[in-house]
Amino acid sequence: MSNLRSLNTPKPGAARPQPMPEKIGKYVIINEVGRGSTGTVYLSHDPYYGRDVAIKVYNLDASGDEDRRRIARKMFLSEAHMVGMLQHPNILPIYDAGEENGRCYIVTEHVHGARTLSAYCRPDNLLRVDDVVEIIYKAARALHYAHSRGVIHRDIKPSNIMLTLDSDVRIIDFGIALVADSEISRIEGIAGSPSYMSPEQVQSVELTNRSDLYSLGAVMYELLTGTRPFRAGNLQKLLHQIVFATPPPIHTLRPEIPEELENVTAMALQKEPAKRYKTGLDFAAELTRVHQKLRAQYKRIDQQEQFSLLRKLKFFHDFSHEEIWEVLRASSWQDYADKEEIVKEGEMDDRFYIIVHGNVAVERNGRALGQLDAGDCFGETSYVRGAKRTATIRAAGAVTVMKVSSTLLEQVSAECQLRFNQVFLRNMIGRLQRAEAPTA
Repeated sequence: MSNLRSLNTPKPGAARPQPMPEKIGKYVIINEVGRGSTGTVYLSHDPYYGRDVAIKVYNLDASGDEDRRRIARKMFLSEAHMVGMLQHPNILPIYDAGEENGRCYIVTEHVHGARTLSAYCRPDNLLRVDDVVEIIYKAARALHYAHSRGVIHRDIKPSNIMLTLDSDVRIIDFGIALVADSEISRIEGIAGSPSYMSPEQVQSVELTNRSDLYSLGAVMYELLTGTRPFRAGNLQKLLHQIVFATPPPIHTLRPEIPEELENVTAMALQKEPAKRYKTGLDFAAELTRVHQKLRAQYKRIDQQEQFSLLRKLKFFHDFSHEEIWEVLRASSWQDYADKEEIVKEGEMDDRFYIIVHGNVAVERNGRALGQLDAGDCFGETSYVRGAKRTATIRAAGAVTVMKVSSTLLEQVSAECQLRFNQVFLRNMIGRLQRAEAPTA
């Protein structure tokens, strides 16, 4: 009960929640989208640029706590100092900053539907390994960009890296960043989030760009394993581990992680800065090499799954294993949503289609003719050069089809081509017989 009470009861000196303002500066507030210890984030719309924006209002009240107020103001000044300074596709841009009626605020891009990487740090909700590599690759390049402009983030952690709906990356929250030749950013007493601090942060020595790369390595470790590199019962033990201990090898927590990827993570987590990657670009370059090997590996896995699906379809019952692999290499797969048009009557192209999953409706002159199911094919007229489509094919629910170019099919073995001709002929005879069958 004591733990529950401590979560629900405001701490001494904590700020009281403030009512939502109608307007901040020139920005009309739409609603509140987030609240934390340092401030509140609101959604607004910038009519001049025609874009939604997020407005972070810093908590400068702190209910009489002068130290908290001073820190909040320094964090505001630090981020305000970077308005327009960092313009990189993987860094959340800061558009504006201001102070009004005692309220300090910054204005940033608002990314609809984005989630932070914290959502993918649980063992039961891990991302695919190659997706993790791509995310860290983008973050490493973004950090290199910031470092090249004299900015050290100092607080890289999963909750400060956003993943957008289209799987792109945004690094956020430069409130405690160190900026070269700027005294504004030197906030005493704040060094970052303990679990992701570099050893030099823990020891309060001068930081370089390699401190951020250590923190990014810690994030990578957690995304791959679902656990942080170091865990302890109290802060003192945790900080001691960061400086002196070695994290458990990744393969002991997730055996399928490739050794090369484990080595990349281990190098980023070296205790001595000089032994880590020199720059974010070096980190990213090593990830590129590993990513290429992983993509090739996943492609082989995906193709094996596709082969297993094709093997079960009636269309391929008479095909040998070698012939199915030939077809797979000459094809591409595509998903269609309900009622989406796949083939249009009267058009010409050189592809025919095999339904892998789902059903399609066949139409001519806007009139329904029937339905085709998984294992059926359509578009065989592509075999006749210059022939136009005689019907429109539309998805009836979610559909996956395999598209085979007749041009590419000419490059497979003669045996495989003969097998296709036999199946096409059998399907055409079957359709003619069904068309001629008497109706009740």
